[in-house]
Amino acid sequence: MSLVSIGAWANPAPVTEISRSGRVASSTAAAATGTVEQRLAALERVVEARAEAQVRMQQQLQVLLDEVSELRGVTETHSYQLDEIIQRQRDIYQEIERRVSAVQGSAGNSTANTTPNATSGPAVTVSGNASENDAYDRAVNMVLKDRRYDAAIPEFESFLRTYPNSVYAPNAHYWLGQLLFNNGELAKAKTQFERVVNNFADSNKVADALLKLGQIAERENDKAAALTHYRKVVSAHGSSTAARLAKERVDALK
Repeated sequence: MSLVSIGAWANPAPVTEISRSGRVASSTAAAATGTVEQRLAALERVVEARAEAQVRMQQQLQVLLDEVSELRGVTETHSYQLDEIIQRQRDIYQEIERRVSAVQGSAGNSTANTTPNATSGPAVTVSGNASENDAYDRAVNMVLKDRRYDAAIPEFESFLRTYPNSVYAPNAHYWLGQLLFNNGELAKAKTQFERVVNNFADSNKVADALLKLGQIAERENDKAAALTHYRKVVSAHGSSTAARLAKERVDALK
């Protein structure tokens, strides 16, 4: 094949700059005329321009891919934060129901009473010990009313030392675990959630505690453990909100 036919076969580079496109056009025209040296030089300029255009296109594509990846990460973060907010709201509603049930129940009894939940969910257990109720309410109020989260940690710890067999023990362990989790004290939080799961199998906090154990495992980059906890929630507590959230995490981690 002659250089002339090669020049006729080569296409100009798809570049956007006006000046560069002008040079490419002139180089292409030069490739069809002039001496052999001029033709070779013109073809080299065409090839160089095409290569530069491809590099720029690849760079632009990489920028777009990076932006998509960043947006995906932001979306996942917002989804996770929304799940956290939903979980806290559920905790608050459960405490409100417990308090309403306590007011409606016979607070003067010396034994624990079990009052049906207003939403036909699991029964709400209420202590007949006024001091025990007051101590637990004081710790919870630091979270729900005063928002003194750091001060609530020793308050729950004190409650559990004073009333280790309290009907509120699983809830207290869960609240304490949640506060420690929010503080980034994952090892301590894990201990509290494990106590709920291992020591209070009948508590309605077990599903939530398992969900939190899965989240802790995720933060510790232990994908296998996270999936184990999430799948336990789904299999054992399939109708709960915690199970729905756990199922979403299982799908995301696959």
